Amino acid sequence: MMAMISCILKTTHKIFLAFLLTLAVTFGAQAQGESEQAEIATKGVEPGSTEGAETGSADPAVIDAGAALFKNNCAVCHSAGSDVIVGPGLKGVTGRRSESWLVSWIKNSQALIQSGDADAVAVYNEYNKQAMPSFAFSDDEIKSILAYIDAQANVAAAVPTTVAGPEGTTPGENIGTDAIGAVGGYLDIILVVLIVVLIVLVVTLLLISSLLKNYLNKNRELTEDDKEVVNQRFDFSKVYKSKAVRTLVMLIFVVVLLDLALGKVMGIGIQEGYAPKQPIAFSHKLHAGEHQIDCNYCHTTVYESKSASIPSANICMNCHSQIKKESPEIQKIYTAIERNKPIEWVRIHNLPDLAYFNHSQHTQVGGVECQTCHGPIEEMDVVYQYSSLTMGWCIDCHRETPLNTEGNEYYDNLVKLHEASSKGAFTVASNGGTECSKCHY
Repeated sequence: MMAMISCILKTTHKIFLAFLLTLAVTFGAQAQGESEQAEIATKGVEPGSTEGAETGSADPAVIDAGAALFKNNCAVCHSAGSDVIVGPGLKGVTGRRSESWLVSWIKNSQALIQSGDADAVAVYNEYNKQAMPSFAFSDDEIKSILAYIDAQANVAAAVPTTVAGPEGTTPGENIGTDAIGAVGGYLDIILVVLIVVLIVLVVTLLLISSLLKNYLNKNRELTEDDKEVVNQRFDFSKVYKSKAVRTLVMLIFVVVLLDLALGKVMGIGIQEGYAPKQPIAFSHKLHAGEHQIDCNYCHTTVYESKSASIPSANICMNCHSQIKKESPEIQKIYTAIERNKPIEWVRIHNLPDLAYFNHSQHTQVGGVECQTCHGPIEEMDVVYQYSSLTMGWCIDCHRETPLNTEGNEYYDNLVKLHEASSKGAFTVASNGGTECSKCHY
C-alpha cells in the first residue's frame, strides 16, 4: 500500500513537471507558428513587379529603359495609373493621344500650346496652367516611356486574374494565407484541449493523493517511516541552500554581466537605429513608397558623385508650388526660401573622416541598391540608420559580393588569375576590396 502511495505521489510530481514543460513548448510553438504565418502572409509580388502579367509586345529592355526614365523624370508629377498627382494619370494615354502628339508634348509642351493645338491648350487649362518642363529626350526614349506606361496598365489589368481560387472566391482573394490561418485556428483549438486535459489530470491526481493521505492518517496505524512517506513535503529551502544551485546562479549572473558589458563596449561609436528629429517632417514612406519618387530625383548626385546630395528647397518646390501649399510643414520650405537660407537637415549616416567612401562607385559601378545599406527606406516615416556601418560590416560585404566582370576587358586577366588560384567567385575582395588602402589612404 505504501509503495503504491509513494508511486502515486512521484507520478503526480512527474506529470506536473511534464505539464509545465508542455505549456512552455506549446506556447513557444504557437508563437513560432504565428510568426511563420505572418511571414508567409507578408510575402508576395514586389511593388512594380510584372510577374504573371502580360507586358505587351514591347521589348523588355525597352520597358526597363522607359521605367528608369519615367521614375527619374516623370513620377514626381504623374502616375502610371489613374491617380492625379500634379498632372494627370497616364494610364491609357497612348489610346487617347497619337504617338506623334505625345512625342511633341513631352519634348516641349509650351511650344505645342503656343502653336494653338486644341488638345494641348485643353490639358494646360484643365490642370491650372501648370507648365510641364521640357525634356531633351530622343524619340526612342519617349517611346520607351510610353511602352513602360502601357506595360504597367497591362500589369494592373492582369492582377485580379493571377490567383486562381476555388469556387465562391473573389478574384485576388488570398486563399493561401486564409487556409494557413484556418489550419492555425484548428491547431490552437487542439492545443487548448490538450492543456485542459492536462490540467484536469493533474487536479485529479492531486485530489486522489490528498484523499489517500487523509484515509491513511485517520484509519490506519502507521509506523514512523510510513508516516514520513505519506506526509512528505518538498523542502524548497534545500534548493537555494544547495552549493550547486548557488554556484550555477552565480555563474549565470557573471555571464549575463559580462555579456552586457561586452555589448556596451563593442557598441561604442555605432549609431545603428539613430533617428534624429528633422526640421521638416518629411516622410520617405509617402514620397518614395506611396508615390514611388525615385531616390535620384531628390538626391541628384547619388549616381554621379562621392556623396549623395541633400535636396535643395527648389526640388521640393517642383511639386509643392502646387501641392499642399497651406501645410505647416510646407510653409517651412517657403520660409527658408524667403530668408534665402538652406533647410538645416540633420545628417543621419556619418562615417569617420579616416574612412573613404564613394557613393557613385557603389551605386553606378557596383549596381548596389539603396536598400542594401539604408534598409527599407520606402517604408520609413522617420529615417533611421538601418545598418551598423562598421568596418567589419563593410568588409563582410566586400568578401561576399561578386563583381560583374562581363563585357569589361579591364577584368579579363584578373579573372583568369583568380580562376587559376581559387574556385570561389570573383568578389570585391578578390580585386583588393579588403586591402587597408582601399578605404584608408
